[in-house]
Amino acid sequence: MTVFGIELSTILLVVAFLVDFAIRVVAIIVVPRNRRPTSGMAWLLAIFLIPYFGALLFLLIGFRTLPKRRVEMQAEINQFILDSTAGMERVQREHPWPGWLESVVELNRNLGSMPLVGDNRARLHGDYDETLAAMAADIDQATKYVHVEFYILSLDDTTGPFFDAMENAVKRGVTVRVLMDHIQSMRKPGFKETKQRLTASGVKWQLMLPLQPFKGKWQRPDLRNHRKLVIVDGRVGFMGSQNVIDRSYNMKRNLRRGLKWKDLMVRLEGPIVSGLNAIFITDWYSETNELLTRDIEPVHPVQVSDAIDCQIVPSGPGFEGENNLRLFLALLYYAQERIVITSPYFVPDESIMYAVTTAVQRGLHVELFVSEIGDQALVYHAQRSYYEELLRAGVKIYMYKAPYVLHAKHFTIDDDVAVIGSSNMDMRSFSLNFEVSMMVRGRSFVEQLRAVEDGYRADSRELTLEEWMKQPLKSTILDNLARLTSAVQ
Repeated sequence: MTVFGIELSTILLVVAFLVDFAIRVVAIIVVPRNRRPTSGMAWLLAIFLIPYFGALLFLLIGFRTLPKRRVEMQAEINQFILDSTAGMERVQREHPWPGWLESVVELNRNLGSMPLVGDNRARLHGDYDETLAAMAADIDQATKYVHVEFYILSLDDTTGPFFDAMENAVKRGVTVRVLMDHIQSMRKPGFKETKQRLTASGVKWQLMLPLQPFKGKWQRPDLRNHRKLVIVDGRVGFMGSQNVIDRSYNMKRNLRRGLKWKDLMVRLEGPIVSGLNAIFITDWYSETNELLTRDIEPVHPVQVSDAIDCQIVPSGPGFEGENNLRLFLALLYYAQERIVITSPYFVPDESIMYAVTTAVQRGLHVELFVSEIGDQALVYHAQRSYYEELLRAGVKIYMYKAPYVLHAKHFTIDDDVAVIGSSNMDMRSFSLNFEVSMMVRGRSFVEQLRAVEDGYRADSRELTLEEWMKQPLKSTILDNLARLTSAVQ
């Protein structure tokens, strides 16, 4: 078949060439804008190697922005937090602070709007089932409201008592509100039953970042709310790494491999609980357009000899800066003696790698706890691609024994400062996930975390450079390919 004397196949070939060329030219102009060089190069590589698929993928998940209204709501709530927490700082200064800490506190305040507050008490919970029981026990004591927010919330035999506690609270006249990430909760078995149980219990619940285009709810599909929070009456709060689901995550592949999650949560009392509640109020407002001003109330400081100073640091696409990344970098560079990092998914950007390796070169003792095995193949192999550079720099890497997935997320700086929360040290947590971290100034809390780290060390084996260099070529190739894909964001 011919058109104007030219074979149709030739015309189609020319059109395909022109479209391909246009995609590449536009990509060079659009992709690198306001993006890390490594991320930009990864996207350009994908588009140049597979132009049509790469371009479609970029249009789908290549833009980190949230819907305009959601960004405006985040700005509104940030100002609300600033106004409602003005003058809230009440920190103890009898014990000298590290000279650099004041500037980090100011950094966090500027980025996330939250103040550093004193007179708090914290207790770590590292046993999976005991943590669920502890949260349920505090919900059983609720008299006003319970706020629950989790990346994954799933009804099963393990979490049944937690759901019972929420239902019993509603029966007592307590208002119970629940937020759960849509995609991740939906991907776990029993999602329908979970929603039905919440509704039947009288719980007010909402999906976070829902992908429901027919209801007009749409944003970049791989943006997730990764936070884990429980607040009871503004009096007690929990935060950390653990989700509300059986420690196997009820997935067939996990059950087949015998995987079990190892997490760490912190139970808080004192003014800092108001900060946690502000995070929930922010997310509830974003999903429902309802601002819970009635549930903002002053919390009296706890009267204990080892009270600690705490500062909540929210992060995510709703903020202009990568709040958690900037906090982590500041602490890594300010550290003077020792850094111990626990991160299940350690896939750092260049800035974190420079900070960690520079710390060793400055003479600091640096340790990294990771899992011996992984639950996500791409992330697991991407993480492994950094081991050689870390080991050569002098970082001590401890691999937590299988079949446990060390899912805790925290690190300690010297003897006075620590961070704990939901954020991994990976590019997804820095750029795409809504996270919440807490910086703590208090030797007693750092000592608690040191004891936890000692427990990890006892259940881990140290990876040596000699052992690592014996890795088969196949593993090295997989690691490097996964590292390339991790930069696409």
